Amino acid sequence: MKTLYCYLYLYNDRVMNFISLIEKTLEGGDSMEHKKTYNVMELKTAKGNLTIEGPISPKQLEEMEFHEDLTSFRPPHQQHKALIEIAGLPEGRIIAARDHNTVVGYVTYLYPDPLERWSHGKMENLIELGAIEVIPKYRGSSVGKNLLKVSMMDQAMEDYIIITTEYYWHWDLKGTGLNVWEYRKVMEKMMNAGGLVWYATDDPEISSHPANCLMARIGSRIDADSVQQFDKLRFMNRFMY
Repeated sequence: MKTLYCYLYLYNDRVMNFISLIEKTLEGGDSMEHKKTYNVMELKTAKGNLTIEGPISPKQLEEMEFHEDLTSFRPPHQQHKALIEIAGLPEGRIIAARDHNTVVGYVTYLYPDPLERWSHGKMENLIELGAIEVIPKYRGSSVGKNLLKVSMMDQAMEDYIIITTEYYWHWDLKGTGLNVWEYRKVMEKMMNAGGLVWYATDDPEISSHPANCLMARIGSRIDADSVQQFDKLRFMNRFMY
C-alpha cells in the first residue's frame, strides 16, 4: 500500500536544478542569504519514538539509512540521492523523521520548477514544498504534521512565501480508501499545521478540478511588493490581455 503522503510532486532532477541555479544567478537571484537554523523534536508514537529534525545537511543525509518503504516517487536509493542533492542547494531544505539512523519520512523545500508559472516572477523569496512522504508504518501518527511544524520552527521561514500545489490525481485514493473530498480534508488539515492555507488562483491545472488547490504560507517579514508579485503569479491570466 502506498503511503498516505504520496500526493505531492517532487522535481529534483539534477539538470533542472542546475539550469534553475544558472538562471537565478544571471538574473541576480540567489543574492538572498538563505539562512538555515537546525531544529529537532522527539515524537512519541504507538509504533515507536521518532526524531524529527532539520534542515539537515547533505553529509547528515548521506550517513543515514533510507527506509525501503519510501517508494512514492522512485526507488529508495534514487530518492535518497535526490534528497542529498536538494539539501545541498542554497535554498534547499530537507526535514526528516528518523527511527534511530533510518529515515522514515521527510519533507522538501526548494525553488519551483523553472517550467512552472511560480518561477516566472524570479522571486528569490518564494519556495515550494515539493514533497512529503511517510512510510505506511507511521501512518496516522501525526508524522506529516510534525514534519511541517519543525520546518516552521526556523525563523528564517518568515522570510519566504511557501507554496504547495495540490492535484487530486497525485493522491493515493485507492490505498487510503478515501474519496477525493475526504482526502483533501486530511491534506488541508496537515498543511494547516505548518501554517499553509488555501489561496485562489487561475492556474489552468489547478482550476481543472475543484479538489485541486494552491496553498501557501506568507512569512511575517515578507514585504508588500513581494505579496503583490505573488498575487500576479496567482492570477497571471488577468495580465495577458
